[in-house]
This record gives sequence, C-alpha cells and structure tokens, in this order.
Amino acid sequence: MADVYNGYVSKYLNRKISEPLAQRLARTRVTPNQVTWTAFSVAVFSFLSFIFGHNVIGGLLIQLSSIVDGVDGSLARRKGMVSEFGGFLDSLTDRYADILMVLGLTLWSFSHETYPGIWLAGYLAIASTICLSYTRARIGAEHRHLFAKGLPSLASRDIRLFLMMLGGISGQAYFCLMVIAVLTNLVVGYRLISIYKYLRR
Repeated sequence: MADVYNGYVSKYLNRKISEPLAQRLARTRVTPNQVTWTAFSVAVFSFLSFIFGHNVIGGLLIQLSSIVDGVDGSLARRKGMVSEFGGFLDSLTDRYADILMVLGLTLWSFSHETYPGIWLAGYLAIASTICLSYTRARIGAEHRHLFAKGLPSLASRDIRLFLMMLGGISGQAYFCLMVIAVLTNLVVGYRLISIYKYLRR
C-alpha cells in the first residue's frame, strides 16, 4: 500500500487523523483498496471544484485526499492485507490524482489570475512531480533510504499537496505551481547527482 516513508506534513499533521481513522476502519469490512479508490475520488472532486471556480473547496479537498491516502497503508498493516497489487494500485492512483489536482489548480489560475506563463508553470509542476516519483521508484528499494532525509525529502508528496492546498485556499495558485515546479526540479537534479556519486563509490 502507501509507502512507509512519510514527509514532515504527514508525520506532524496527516497521521494525527489517518491513524485513528485506520484504527476504526480496521474493525469494519472496509478494505485498503477501497480506501485507495476513496482517496482518488476525493482528488477527482478537488479537480472538479477548481473547474467550477471553488478554489477554497478544491484546496481543502487536496489536503483531505492526502490524509485519506495515508489510511490505506496503515489499514493494510492492521488487517494483515499488505499486497504488491495494493502498493501498485496506490502508486498508480496517486500519480493520476497528482496530475488531476495540479491540472485543476492550473485551470483555475488561468481563469482567475492574470500572471503570464501559467500553462508553463502547470506543465513544469506536473512533469517534475512525475519525474520525482519516478526517480524514487526507479532507484530500487535498497537505495530509497538515500532520498528519505534532507533536501531529497523536501518535495515529498505530502509537502507538495500541502503547498497546493495553501495555493488553492489563498487564491495564489500561480505562485504555488511555480514553487512546486522549482522545488521538485531542484530535488530531481539533486537526486540524480547524489545517486550518481553514490553508485560510483
């Protein structure tokens, strides 16, 4: 299910809600995969909220999706239902959810803000988000600890979604997208250099 590594937002905010939820759901028939689809559905509703101009609701739903996304992994461990397919499904729906939420924020910014280059900011945010996730998936489990602390961890999914939530509810989508684009691309470059040096040794 969801990766056991979590960023600062997940550790100090999301888990305060997701862990009690997982504990309650562990006593029901709800499965981890159902929770995964629920988190994705919340992301879809966030996208639709931005499309219809409700940026505050869209931003709040982004954070809700982030919180619910932390439930499936915890629920899977509590119920003894951890599976490779569950992890694969979670990672796949996370990527679609990321794209939808960034696209929603971009479309809202295009309709309500007057900053230049909004489509470029949106594209860079989506591309760098996908590449960031790919670097972690491609490097293999035995080396993922290299990305768990310091600069490589500063653009983790929970942090990106938290920034998008702030951009949505504050009505500053453009600056949010620019921060995400710059931050994630810097981390991708740093990961590339650091893993190159590590593997050479």
